[in-house]
Amino acid sequence: MFDDLPDDLERLRTLRIWHAMWVERIDRKAAAILRRQAEQEYGRRHRPAPPEWIVELGIGSGRPPVQVHAGDCHMAGSRRRPVSRDEARRLLAGGLRACTHCQPDLTLRIIDLPAAGPPTGHRHQPDPAHPPGAPAQLRFPDRQWARSGPGRTPP
Repeated sequence: MFDDLPDDLERLRTLRIWHAMWVERIDRKAAAILRRQAEQEYGRRHRPAPPEWIVELGIGSGRPPVQVHAGDCHMAGSRRRPVSRDEARRLLAGGLRACTHCQPDLTLRIIDLPAAGPPTGHRHQPDPAHPPGAPAQLRFPDRQWARSGPGRTPP
């Protein structure tokens, strides 16, 4: 039936060793996959629950709190720490900004929040000589070519 094997004993033994090595290699790979799957399942079962509320922390000494987020908000930055429901309410009532995306103030049913100011940091100051709605030639008087069409060169 399948008589394509060699006729001499030495080549048959070589083939048997070769195939035994492949079977062992396949068994090792299968065992590694089973181990990895068991570790992943263990990780899924023992993963800690995500925090209900988080506070985003600022940069610098002391890392002051910047904003309160829901625990699953994807708009929170990488510097954060989990907080309890009571602490989130206390921070919001104390004037800390609420995330405009996940709106923890509405979820926590805090209605009368003090008006929180804009975020601290660098703010662009508009130039009164060149208001943002002015035509391009007024905003860029040195660039008369700003309004020229394609293929035109500056004067």
